Amino acid sequence: MLIINEKEIQANYQMKDALVDVEHILRAKAEERIANPHRTVIEFPQHSASVLYMPSSDLANEMTTVKTVTIFPDNPSVGKPTTQGVILVSDAKNGEHLAMMNASYLTRLRTGALSGLATDRLAREDAKTLVVIGTGAMAFEQVLGVLAVRPIEKMLLVNPTTAKAEKFKERLIDFGIDSSIDMAIVDDVAQAVRQADIICCSTRSNTPVFNGEDVQPGTHVNGVGSYLPQMREVDHTFIKRCDKIVTDDEGGVKEEAGEIIHANEQADWSYDELHGELMDLVTEKVSGRENSEEITFFKCVGAAYFDLAVAQGVYRIAVDTGFGIEVDV
Repeated sequence: MLIINEKEIQANYQMKDALVDVEHILRAKAEERIANPHRTVIEFPQHSASVLYMPSSDLANEMTTVKTVTIFPDNPSVGKPTTQGVILVSDAKNGEHLAMMNASYLTRLRTGALSGLATDRLAREDAKTLVVIGTGAMAFEQVLGVLAVRPIEKMLLVNPTTAKAEKFKERLIDFGIDSSIDMAIVDDVAQAVRQADIICCSTRSNTPVFNGEDVQPGTHVNGVGSYLPQMREVDHTFIKRCDKIVTDDEGGVKEEAGEIIHANEQADWSYDELHGELMDLVTEKVSGRENSEEITFFKCVGAAYFDLAVAQGVYRIAVDTGFGIEVDV
């Protein structure tokens, strides 16, 4: 079995790879070649914690994965990360366990790739200004996903803690982001939103992080931060103003996306108004942006087959190029 750590994955598997692999898995899912059972969640109330087991299989390539994620909110107080994860990759032809790899970076990367694919089809071709609301761990790959598909010239960073936004900006510069992009940290969310062509929200907020009235015609929004029914990154005003709302996985969104669940509970909006899933957009079953005035929203909560996509990609490259540590288990 190959053991692959996060540093090795980051050195060998980038956004360009994830965009290809995630699009491939979306097409395979549309062709009913992916098995994606419901995840298993075990709660540990004494720690306000959860452990998630997320299986998925590629029936055509005969590969299967299980991602195990632990979420322990009190961990930072003892110097450990809140979320920790690993992915087990197995051969579905003979049952051999092929690899175990760190899942943290891959989870962020595949989520950024999902937003990149959605942005490519829903944002205006001439979109130049990106507003990033929330500069935590998930936001970095969101930016990379957008930069892969649109020629961004201006980036506005919004975060409750300015110092955290400064570190985020420095990290982008150190990563080698195009030096011609004008980056600024702003306190006024409304002012930033009014300037945006694309907005990426990556927060764990229980209350909307901007006023839907401030969103200008032609804006595209990616929402990846809220993943529980009580969380709401965007308000009902914004939901109602959207011309197209696309989900990564409709079943997951109906169970976990607080803003969509809340909207469905109101008298003036229902799930019937969802435009479709990202796989429908990729396979052109549903339309992407049709004019420069549409307001569009991509809502993402995650699903195991997206982890399957990137884990398979990493394993293939590891075998081809020889990284990872081979162990006998």
